[in-house]
Amino acid sequence: MSEPEAPERLNFVEKIVTEDLSSGRTQQVHTRFPPEPNGYLHIGHAKAICINFGLATKFGGVCNLRFDDTNPAKEDVEYVEAIQADIRWLGFDWGERLYFASGWFEELYQFAEHLVQTGHAYVCDLSAEEVREYRAFPEPGRNSPGRERTPEESLDLLRRMKAGEFPDGSRTLRAKIDMASPNINLRDPVLYRIARATHHRTGDDWCIYPMYDFAHGQSDALEGITHSLCSLEFENHRPLYNWFLDHLPIEKRPQQTEFARLALTYTMVSKRKLLQLIEEKVVEGWSDPRMPTLRALRRRGYTPEAIRSFIDTIGVAKFNSTVDLVVLENALRGDLNRSAQRRMGVLRPLKVTITNWPEGQTEQLEAVNNPEDESAGSRTMPFGSELWIEQDDFREEPPPKFFRLKPGGKVRLRYAYVITCDEVVKDDAGNVTELRCTYHPETRGGQKPAEGGKVKGIVHWVNAQHCVDAEVRLYDHLFSKENPEDVEEGGHWRDNLNPDSLEVLGGAKLELALADAAPGEKFQFERLGYFCRDTESAGLVFNRTVTLRDSWAKIEQQG
Repeated sequence: MSEPEAPERLNFVEKIVTEDLSSGRTQQVHTRFPPEPNGYLHIGHAKAICINFGLATKFGGVCNLRFDDTNPAKEDVEYVEAIQADIRWLGFDWGERLYFASGWFEELYQFAEHLVQTGHAYVCDLSAEEVREYRAFPEPGRNSPGRERTPEESLDLLRRMKAGEFPDGSRTLRAKIDMASPNINLRDPVLYRIARATHHRTGDDWCIYPMYDFAHGQSDALEGITHSLCSLEFENHRPLYNWFLDHLPIEKRPQQTEFARLALTYTMVSKRKLLQLIEEKVVEGWSDPRMPTLRALRRRGYTPEAIRSFIDTIGVAKFNSTVDLVVLENALRGDLNRSAQRRMGVLRPLKVTITNWPEGQTEQLEAVNNPEDESAGSRTMPFGSELWIEQDDFREEPPPKFFRLKPGGKVRLRYAYVITCDEVVKDDAGNVTELRCTYHPETRGGQKPAEGGKVKGIVHWVNAQHCVDAEVRLYDHLFSKENPEDVEEGGHWRDNLNPDSLEVLGGAKLELALADAAPGEKFQFERLGYFCRDTESAGLVFNRTVTLRDSWAKIEQQG
């Protein structure tokens, strides 16, 4: 008798949806991903994307993509297009369900008039600084003089605001809620401000714009969203969203649920601080492979499958925590191990001459493209008298348990032969420039040498006559501390920048076939890590995506 299948484990959001569907409260799940088009998406947004689109898919519902474009001074169509490209790259699509908060501007304005007419909003003449002072803690807030206006007077002023009669910043529309509330969001929040800024969709049609808190929840309601999923920082905003729903003629009421946002070690996602790094030339731009943006991760060689797997692994929680970056890197290694073809590359080349190799002869050796995927087949690699190996694979004075090449020592060349180091050639400065070795013809195919027994060390190589030069960029954490914001008194988060976050190696020697690698194509350079061809460089440039699991630990153990 077969074992019964274990019941599916649901996260707390899925449990809420299941209960809503069972009770009939929800007929069809309807979610949305609501980015602001004022910057590029980062790894934290990937979690929200996967949760919103994934939940709709899991329960047979639909998911909108809605741009919360209520601040034209900071928004641009470039971000709108980039965000759509990033979401599609992650593997999600909204079909015809593309919305903009600006598409609801007229409806939102009518909601604003409704609040004024019912005595729940008023026009305020305080400056932005005065509004902050009047709302400040720890004392109960002070009422704005405009709070005593009649609905008729406020409605007249609101319409004149809309008509452009007043200067920018001179008046606002505020909700009339509770200036003594312990929740700052309920202390008569601003609903509309005057701002003459050309909007990327509506042009100059409007000179007043709704605040995010007012537009966000009402846009959800207008679109028929059933489950408004937000990160935890919006938990204190939920009473305000519910207040709006209670005081507006809303037919379909969304249910807001908050989940923990994604925080990663060695990672910072503040747009303001990342922009500072760009302006100070610490990084080259938003697509610099050290940045946490999705376009940067894509350029570095991350796959959408790895990111989705990572999001699935960490799950959906109610409480904020920081996830170790190694969890994301392991998800990437797992995906690339299955999908990336293997190639040989020597990053810091050291010449090896096989002195007993038949003159002028080249032998074709078979190499496996991916041991995890039989369908990937194999390729041939030319072997001859002149090779390149890694400088680190030779030690003139080796430490204990060093299993690579040393004077008089033997090592196996991957897919080829065992060689013995007979002579070390140096330049005038004493630097090793060449190794002269003999090969053991009987050792092809993994056979033991006739003398000397089993050889433990295996190193990779490239034929010096059949290779291509390339630039290789070795990327590491942008910050040296797990929490980049962790600074001593008087310090600055920039003090935690990792000075070794990028090492550029010119003159790396790669298999000749890599010259034809497509931009973005990914490979495992055997024994070195996973690399992809850069998408923004004219020449042959490869970015290190991630190291092999434990590869550096093994190198250190070997000395």
